[in-house]
Amino acid sequence: MARVPVPENQKKAQAAAAKAGAKATKAGAEKAEDLCAKRRLYMKKAVAHAKQYKAEANAVKAMAATAAKEGNFFAEPGAKVAFVVRIRGINDLAPKPRKILQLLRLRQIHNGVFVKLNKATINMLRRVEAYIAWGYPSEKTVRALVYKRGYLNIKGNRIPISENEVVQEALEKKTKGTVICAEDVVNELFTCGDNFSQVAHACWPFKLTTPNGGLKYKNSHFVEGGDYGNRENLINAFVAKML
Repeated sequence: MARVPVPENQKKAQAAAAKAGAKATKAGAEKAEDLCAKRRLYMKKAVAHAKQYKAEANAVKAMAATAAKEGNFFAEPGAKVAFVVRIRGINDLAPKPRKILQLLRLRQIHNGVFVKLNKATINMLRRVEAYIAWGYPSEKTVRALVYKRGYLNIKGNRIPISENEVVQEALEKKTKGTVICAEDVVNELFTCGDNFSQVAHACWPFKLTTPNGGLKYKNSHFVEGGDYGNRENLINAFVAKML
């Protein structure tokens, strides 16, 4: 039985489909390989950051032990970063505190931001202390905020930090390739790294909930049994109630 000849147009279509399929297969393999390489890089950076935190903690413990052994006092290094939460609304808010809260990007109640501590920012925090609760966040708190409530400002859009590619898109160019994954964001915010300002401003203000159990008394300072003011390390327990 004679074979029916295949039309020339169909031959061309089959060849084009085969070529496109091979190209797509190659592109898919390259994309998968690139993704695996990125994941290895992300993991490597996370391990490096963890080693850095551990080394710094061990160094502080060693200095404290040396001071105790020699009968001296040891003052731990001062905090470089504060996490600030707005706990009061706009009622009875004077113009200057209102402007400072706007500069801190605390426009709504229960919004939180990371602030680099220096003379200027500490003075700003003191001026609006009656409207905020703040303190020194731990690594665990920073990581929980980034992973649970973290959003980035990408071209004016509020994009959740759901994958490392989002961080890379938003911060790779701004930080010259230093910040490319969520662990880099945590590291910059916790250690007050060289790219702290870029990362902190790229992060949308953290929207928290009312703390479990509610607030005690917003019109009193924390040291007087109230809510506002500097909680130092106790801010970590406060933030945990608001996640």
